[in-house]
Amino acid sequence: MLPAEYGGGGLSNVDFVIAAEEIQAVDPGFGTTVLVNGLGLMPVWYYGTEEQKKRFIGSATADESGEFLVGYAASEPPGTPGGTANFDAPAIDGAGMHVTARLDGDEYVINGRKYWPCNVGGWDNKGANLNLVVVRTGSESGGTAGLSAIMVERGTPGITYRSISTSAQRSAPNCEIVFEDARVPASNLIEGTKGNGDLVINRNFAWSGPVAGIGAVAVARSAYEDALRWAKTYTGGGPKPIIHYQYPGYVLGDVATKIEAARYFCWKSAHYLDQHGYHGEMLGAMCKVHCTEMLFDCVYKCMQVVGVNSVDKKQRFDRYLREAALLPLYDAGNFGMQRRRVHGVMVDEGFNPRAFMDDEPVDFTKDMEGIDTIPGPKTDEPTIPSPQTAEPFAVR
Repeated sequence: MLPAEYGGGGLSNVDFVIAAEEIQAVDPGFGTTVLVNGLGLMPVWYYGTEEQKKRFIGSATADESGEFLVGYAASEPPGTPGGTANFDAPAIDGAGMHVTARLDGDEYVINGRKYWPCNVGGWDNKGANLNLVVVRTGSESGGTAGLSAIMVERGTPGITYRSISTSAQRSAPNCEIVFEDARVPASNLIEGTKGNGDLVINRNFAWSGPVAGIGAVAVARSAYEDALRWAKTYTGGGPKPIIHYQYPGYVLGDVATKIEAARYFCWKSAHYLDQHGYHGEMLGAMCKVHCTEMLFDCVYKCMQVVGVNSVDKKQRFDRYLREAALLPLYDAGNFGMQRRRVHGVMVDEGFNPRAFMDDEPVDFTKDMEGIDTIPGPKTDEPTIPSPQTAEPFAVR
């Protein structure tokens, strides 16, 4: 996914999504590990200086061992205060990210904890080769300001990594990171992210939207193919395999239809990113939500076709079911981060509801962040136009 000029493969997003489906149909956890390499390095390409691009992206693409690993650390521990879903809330205290980076001479001193980041521990829990960490560099700023992204290199003192035991995608390593006065060179702060870490997060999850979406397609595809194979061989004591009966045939036909529709949505979203400078904050979120929530329904319908035998672990449906439960929750949860991004763009005065149909760019700005992050009534309620004064939507 990295640009050819810095030693990468230079694949388009469409190419990458097609390859990602094949990987994730076998092991979605490994697909996540590959994806997170991009989440850690793509912001360097977007926002870094030329020197930073050559130093960080170049070190990854020059590796010949096949072991170079990059992590992306945004998520923080749950609690009060804590968590990450409201990272763009306007409140200063009790909301958003709490890992701080204080400038001390020519170094940043990092303190705090991250929870859930993938790849960050590396292969041995002593740190990935590089970790992109979203930190609060402006302690007096709210969620939509004061965040930045800094590269932390393996071997940096003052950092510990602890594995999290997960119920799904166990081949994708998640960790808790503890920073205790960890010192990182100031030159590792990605230049264009200073005060724009919020935009880094939203742009990252726009790019990963169709990749997570195609992961859902891949898992649904595997469940569907297993259920179809079962239906074509299992008779249930009848004269013919159950595929010849109406219910299994109709249910599997519906599943196949949903898989195809979701696949094309991922291709559309990836192509949109290719066309619009890797910006697709709203469409990427829509794709991720739609495809991952399609997955659970597809997997369970396949299990209904197979019946109680789907509970037998040798049939693999337990794994598909765990993945189906996970995908809507990971990579920026569908509730909170993904749907809020869609809402934030949609409420903007200049939003064109036909933009994606017409392949037009949809800008994402700080003004679109933070919507609905503060509960309760607002003091500056917008004026609602009456039906008589509201401008009708033009037909063209």
